[in-house]
Amino acid sequence: MNVQVIERDGQPEYAVLPWEQYQALLQAAGRVPEAVAVSALGGKSGLSQLSALREAKGLTVEALARNVGISPHYLNMIESLERQPDAAIQRALAWHLGVEGWESQP
Repeated sequence: MNVQVIERDGQPEYAVLPWEQYQALLQAAGRVPEAVAVSALGGKSGLSQLSALREAKGLTVEALARNVGISPHYLNMIESLERQPDAAIQRALAWHLGVEGWESQP
């Protein structure tokens, strides 16, 4: 394994490793690899996959809503496609779910 250790004040603080090795570690730990979550966005809108992405990350509605700064009720409405969040909320959701390239849908 090719790991780079970053130290602060002489103490290890971060470990940096190639993406493929990181994905393999996640899979070995029983976690959904990030690449799977990103590819799950397919179709017209990533919002239709929001619930599955949240669950794959092991987040509750309450936890994700708190992280994004919205109410759990509003997040439920977004997941059920009753509401279309603005671009800022979509960016926050994408960031907290580790999804890249999640563009605002018209």
